[in-house]
Amino acid sequence: MPLLTHKVTICGIPELPLHCSTGVSHVLSIIDTHEPRPRALDGFSKIDHELIRFDDVVAEYPGFEACTPAHIEKLLAFGEKVHAHPKGHVLVHCHAGISRSTAAAAILMTQHAPGQEEAAFLKLLGLRKHGWPNTRMVEFADQLLKRDGAMLRGLVAYRRALIEAKPHLSEVVRNIGRGHELPT
Repeated sequence: MPLLTHKVTICGIPELPLHCSTGVSHVLSIIDTHEPRPRALDGFSKIDHELIRFDDVVAEYPGFEACTPAHIEKLLAFGEKVHAHPKGHVLVHCHAGISRSTAAAAILMTQHAPGQEEAAFLKLLGLRKHGWPNTRMVEFADQLLKRDGAMLRGLVAYRRALIEAKPHLSEVVRNIGRGHELPT
């Protein structure tokens, strides 16, 4: 199975209006539990839209709703709909287009491409100029898709390549409290 049969675009909420007339067929929105549905989505016509709500955290924290396996099951169900339209154009967005959306895009790309996990994550380097996929999402997807750590290894390969290309991001990642995710 080829890695991509459809076009994938990743963005944040502020960028949504830029994609209204680009032929998007499917939109996956992953936003915080308290965040309203982005009004910019009204500008898309005839789309298959899925809204999943959880906060951008990589562990359980009081006051936040962390990703659960049920959220990833919903994402994978959406992926089945996307897969049924191989010439489609899927837009994946979260609040900023950095963590949840990049993780979701990689999960969608690998869903029907076992053995190509690293290639899918490295494809993110060309799809989004910056990103730091949510580890928790990838862990759950790896378990649900029975990939035996291949998705996590792909995530590490992506992070290594990103830090090699943009070493200053190491400090940014540490400053947001996710330094433990830096590849060693």
